Amino acid sequence: MTLPLLPGNSFNRNLGKERFHKSHHFDFPNDVPVMVGEEKPGIGGEPLLGQKLKPKFSVFPKGQGSDAPSWVVFDKQVLCFKAYFQESVHERREEQYRIRKCKIYFYLEDDTIQVIEPEVKNSGIDQGTIINRHRIPLPPPHDDQFYTVDHFNICQEIVFYSKTFMIVDCDQFTRNFLWKMGVKLNPPGCIPEDPYISKREKMEKNMHPLRPYEKVDTLKQFLDHDTHVLRFYCYWDDRDNQFGDFRELVLHYFLSDDTIEIKEVLPPNSGRDAIGMFLHRSKLPKNLPDRLYHPGEITDQTLLNTFGPVGRGSRFILDRLKTGHVYQDFYKDCDIMIGSVINVWGRKVVLCDCDEFTKEYYRNKYGVEDFTPVIFKSEPITKVERQVPPYNGFGSEEDSYNSTLSLEPKPPQRNMIKFMEKDRQGLESNVLRFMARLITNDEINNDRKFIISYFLSDDTISIFEPPKDNSGIMSGKFLERGRVKIPGQELFKSELSEYFTQQDLFVGAKLCFYGNYFCLVDADEYTFCYMEKNADEYQKANICTILTKLKSTGNTHSLEIKRMLASHDIHRTGVINYDEFRNIVIQIGEGHISEHEVITVGRYYSIRQQQDTDVCLILHLVQEELRKNGFEDFKKLSEAFIYEDRQRTGFLPIQETRNILKGFQLPTPNDILEEMISKFLSVDGQVAYRNLVLGLNWRENPVPPVEAKIPIKLYTRSSEFPIKQVKSINYIAFIEDLFGKQE
Repeated sequence: MTLPLLPGNSFNRNLGKERFHKSHHFDFPNDVPVMVGEEKPGIGGEPLLGQKLKPKFSVFPKGQGSDAPSWVVFDKQVLCFKAYFQESVHERREEQYRIRKCKIYFYLEDDTIQVIEPEVKNSGIDQGTIINRHRIPLPPPHDDQFYTVDHFNICQEIVFYSKTFMIVDCDQFTRNFLWKMGVKLNPPGCIPEDPYISKREKMEKNMHPLRPYEKVDTLKQFLDHDTHVLRFYCYWDDRDNQFGDFRELVLHYFLSDDTIEIKEVLPPNSGRDAIGMFLHRSKLPKNLPDRLYHPGEITDQTLLNTFGPVGRGSRFILDRLKTGHVYQDFYKDCDIMIGSVINVWGRKVVLCDCDEFTKEYYRNKYGVEDFTPVIFKSEPITKVERQVPPYNGFGSEEDSYNSTLSLEPKPPQRNMIKFMEKDRQGLESNVLRFMARLITNDEINNDRKFIISYFLSDDTISIFEPPKDNSGIMSGKFLERGRVKIPGQELFKSELSEYFTQQDLFVGAKLCFYGNYFCLVDADEYTFCYMEKNADEYQKANICTILTKLKSTGNTHSLEIKRMLASHDIHRTGVINYDEFRNIVIQIGEGHISEHEVITVGRYYSIRQQQDTDVCLILHLVQEELRKNGFEDFKKLSEAFIYEDRQRTGFLPIQETRNILKGFQLPTPNDILEEMISKFLSVDGQVAYRNLVLGLNWRENPVPPVEAKIPIKLYTRSSEFPIKQVKSINYIAFIEDLFGKQE
């Protein structure tokens, strides 16, 4: 034992404490002063000397596992006890008490209890939840405490609000839980028999008739075969009678109630009603009745009114002898098979075939394996060929053709799916543009150049003539946008005319537009890229097809071709000029290869050098355009960039930067704008917009003019196409793909 006077020891017990609150000992429930401090702790929540605080909730023994609170560990875990209570019944001769069964649920998470009485059919008593879930206090004089898990055991009485419950058993989970807590469970008991319920059961047994009426139960058949229908294809040949006809029918047999329905298959323009119902759904008798029966004459059961008066209070009995019963034999599923003939109210219907479900049904139930169909053919219907009148010259051919298809003329429909797919979308114009020249002997018109645009959205063509200085010819629109017919077709004919398609336009093609002959000599970069990207649609731009064509003609002269290509490579670099390569490819093709195919091969094996443009030159050109147009909204431009940069990183993606610059409508061509954006890209591919705005600001940061080593030519839609970058060709790769690698 340590001495109190040694250093570090003190008589003061408050050292190290943090809680010094005091519990109140007096309260005023219902304005009455009451002392409630008998079970209150002392200062700081510590018990007083000799005081033992009673636990408010169940105390579970500590073991190996988590130290989480009980409402977490025992969440959704409930103890279930089977119990009953006896209820007295006053002033009744049949019963003096009742035994009511119930279940007691004890929720381990918060010590709440719920009592539920299972519902009993025709009991006449309000059953269900007897006691709602809450904490139930112990009976007096311990009503200041609540029930815990320690108060429950089998064959033990428990009192809830002056009502005594006898616990007789519990479920397996409850048994295991109490066993783990160390509770010794009593053997399970039994619930006593209720005298009134026993009396009622005897009465119900005596109420059963010794000779019950026959029971016709069709519910099972309905539940087993609902929505199950057998389908047979059949016909009825009535051509032996006057005005008779051959009719194709479809028979439906409903397995849920053994009814039959027959529908008629009406051919087009048959002249019959469109309903097509040959027999409404009903049971089909095998034989025709001798006469028509009166309503109510055919019934399932016959009743005799032999007891009591007529009307209210009368009694009836079932006719066991079935006096006057009419017996009818109806068709069942066993009576209808392929090849059988059934009698449909005097009409002989032949069953010829059935569907797969019907075959599977007969295969499983009756073991039928032969489903050979009966071949039947109705008279062939002579199809009258529609004769379309020729085009009369009024309106368009499509409009005139649609007026012959129906009584109510409708305008020709536009292919909206193709229009939505091939319409302009951002930078994708979906317009093929070719450079063309007139094929004529006139020296003046021979030098004229035209731009032919083919719109993929609606297959229309327009022709535009760029301006040329001192030509004496008015430039501009040469042909209005529209579909162009292929020449040489008859004008007034019944068939629709053929129009130029996208496959008819390629470099080297010769076309005739309304008497003017054009030769396509070039195309823009977008057209070449689009055709090469969709090479399956354009055979002239399919490199595989072109190489196959060259192989078929050049295999016999492979050595000569290799020598011709190598002769132009003086320095043995494996690269030759495009013009020399073009002449050799044309010789290999022997006149069967077009100019577009030659360009495609040259583009595929070309060596393109990307020329780096000086950033100062680009900024000088852009600032000059902004200064000429008076653009000075650099502050708003910077605010727009900052607004889109939510993280304030100083960088934005290329697409967002492009959208902001286009939103301010900068007077700069798209190619110069794209080149300028590429000069301000970071390592991760984003644009440093602060530096970009500073470079655009011609007021504060003017860029002096820079002499360009390579002149920049702006490309507009109305000018000529830029000079192609294809100058050098890797003929070694071309030879390897054409004739294979050399060993």
